[in-house]
Amino acid sequence: MVFVDLETTGANFANDRIIEIGLVEVDENGVREWSSLINPGKPIPPFITGLTGIDTAMVENAPAFEQLAPTIFERLRGRLFIAHNARFDYSFLKREFKRLDIDFRATNLCTVKLSRKLFPEHHRHSLDTLVERYGINVADRHRALADAQVLWELWQRWHALLPAERIEAAVATLSGRPDLPPQIDPALADDLPESAGAYAMHAKDGHLLTVKRCANLRQQVLAHFSAANRDSVLARDTWRVEWREAAGELGARLHELTLSAPLRKSLDDLCAWQLVPHNGDGKEGDFRPHLVFARDVDFGRTENLFGLYLSRREATQALRKLAEAHHLCQTHLGLGNGKAGEPCPAYKQKNCRGVCAGKEPVSMHSVRLMTALAKFKLTPWPYPGPIALVERDEFGMREDFHLIDGWRYLGTVQDEASLHHRLDSRNEASHGFDPDIYRIVSKVLKTGKIKVIPLSRGGEFSRSA
Repeated sequence: MVFVDLETTGANFANDRIIEIGLVEVDENGVREWSSLINPGKPIPPFITGLTGIDTAMVENAPAFEQLAPTIFERLRGRLFIAHNARFDYSFLKREFKRLDIDFRATNLCTVKLSRKLFPEHHRHSLDTLVERYGINVADRHRALADAQVLWELWQRWHALLPAERIEAAVATLSGRPDLPPQIDPALADDLPESAGAYAMHAKDGHLLTVKRCANLRQQVLAHFSAANRDSVLARDTWRVEWREAAGELGARLHELTLSAPLRKSLDDLCAWQLVPHNGDGKEGDFRPHLVFARDVDFGRTENLFGLYLSRREATQALRKLAEAHHLCQTHLGLGNGKAGEPCPAYKQKNCRGVCAGKEPVSMHSVRLMTALAKFKLTPWPYPGPIALVERDEFGMREDFHLIDGWRYLGTVQDEASLHHRLDSRNEASHGFDPDIYRIVSKVLKTGKIKVIPLSRGGEFSRSA
């Protein structure tokens, strides 16, 4: 076993770095301790200095992570990785190794979860709470080695209080590797994160079987291969699982739409009704619907668009139903076969108020048409350029910048520097107008609950941000 604790410049995986690591290794040869300060390559925030006592000057001459990586890797390799809130420490180390193109994996155990499982009668399981509960003396709290020593002490206290068999059973449940089908790469169990996101399951030939979003990728994906679901068609046919992490629900929904593209209906004939003045007979106030297609018109920035339809037929049927419900003239709307200036069939059946027969002013018909279409109106993009929607997870470990321009989803990045690259390298043709993206983003903007950062075309934060 190895009890691990890290101190970092903050809680954000993308932007923050490790500043100290402490390990307590336990095996048949005894107990060994090791720790080191790490130069993060960036200033240490005052809040972190106040919490840990580690300041920028202390790490100035410390080795960088890449210098310590071989040593850390060897000390962790083949051991049960034990940490308090293990997701934090394990994920930070995985990302640091990944930056060096090192594939680090370890079976890990969270002492928060273990404490909850062993002592469900207690409601609080923070490290400070456990230190107080068991009367553990800590000389230097919030230093890496001292906190790793606390975990080793907790382990011994729990074994003094409870039968070893009970603890072993709890550890096996929390850290045990699931029994995956033979066609699934065993590394899946190590790689899946315990975070929100979306995942896609693929057949042997690469065919997409299903796409779903969830709050916990590891839990949801592995549930498909549990004993209860082992014989399901999905479990038998899945050979590969693809996933994308997210800070929250918005990111999960955007990733779900991206991954499900092969399963969704084609948007090649996406169209909408545009209300335009009709000058054929010279009458003022005569507005009529004209069908326009997303391949020809920028739906993100065009005014007076109504409805989103996947085909001309669908759009025509929708307009016809609207005309019937609001007693509009189908001939005037270009839907019927009636001749101009003659009463339409609907007028004879008292389902048209007679604009076609001169019984209703065209301006009044236009007003009623606008009223009927109002709830289907598309909102033009309300910003001069692209924006970033900033979404953070509840623990502050992940921060996503969802890039949107003209209601088009350009992708998600985790730091400011990547905003420039993503915007500069985007291919406009590959980001078509998507009705689902429009509905999701417009709804999010209306709530006002997510931070919006307007960007210039080059990815810079605008002055109004």
